[in-house]
Amino acid sequence: MSGAAIEVAGLRKRFGGTLALDGMSFTVWPGQVTGFVGPNGAGKSTTMRVILGLDAPDAGTALIGGRRYTSLGRPLRHVGSLLDAGAVQPSRTARNHLLWLARSQGLSARRVDEVISQAGLSAVARRRAGGFSLGMRQRLGIAAALLGDPAAIMLDEPFNGLDPEGIAWMRGFLRGLAEAGRAVLVSSHLMSELQDTAGHLVVVGRGRVIADTTVADLVAAASGDRVWLRTPAAPGAAAVLAAAGATVSTQAPDQLTISGLPAEQVVTLLAARAVPFSEVSAHRATLEQAYLELTRDATEYRAEPARESIR
Repeated sequence: MSGAAIEVAGLRKRFGGTLALDGMSFTVWPGQVTGFVGPNGAGKSTTMRVILGLDAPDAGTALIGGRRYTSLGRPLRHVGSLLDAGAVQPSRTARNHLLWLARSQGLSARRVDEVISQAGLSAVARRRAGGFSLGMRQRLGIAAALLGDPAAIMLDEPFNGLDPEGIAWMRGFLRGLAEAGRAVLVSSHLMSELQDTAGHLVVVGRGRVIADTTVADLVAAASGDRVWLRTPAAPGAAAVLAAAGATVSTQAPDQLTISGLPAEQVVTLLAARAVPFSEVSAHRATLEQAYLELTRDATEYRAEPARESIR
């Protein structure tokens, strides 16, 4: 499998008075899963539509393997995509839907049966798609994206509608696509799934890229140098650590968060002063926490925090 990068450079797109894309630029490299995340209205769907030639940009370029989508002959052989799991003729069986797509690309019925198996649809291949659950339609969309054995894959919210078994399958499936050398772009609101799946992350807001980094680096930056401590002698521990230059905050009667000292030094200081403790660990932010902090100022619509009712 020879990979093909997806290259987005300086995309601008306006719909009436709304600026949907404002210089969007990033690259999806072969051999890794790239998560594409941002608040509603950030420009994710518009970007994917421009890459696939469904919307024309006002400025900038979107290339797959160095070529515009509209210049690709039999494009499913170059890039597979799932933007809308509901875009299926409900009266067609799953297999006939895929056969119709395959014939338009010069692909065989054998290839249709291969992707049906890959997507876990063998038992329902001859059922009408109109009776499928959202999770089954997602799998059918995945099968369609794989038909041409493309070098690049783009999926919009592929975890939607999947049960726990389906989510576990999707994680492994996406990693497998990348390990085979494909460029894989996945838009999702489920940070917990991307944390276990994506190696790279493109975070967008208000039509621009906010961060283009590895998942590990983003989580590390959000984690900072904080250390979490559990101790039955919180006041004494706080005094010892503060005297050594740390900033200490109390989270609970027996829990402290320390900044400014590594975990190893915290252990050394407490042991030297015979301060008892049961747990010391470096704080590690979740991908969701890192994402929320990064996109705080890029969210168009924010709910008010819940308030207690006044009686």
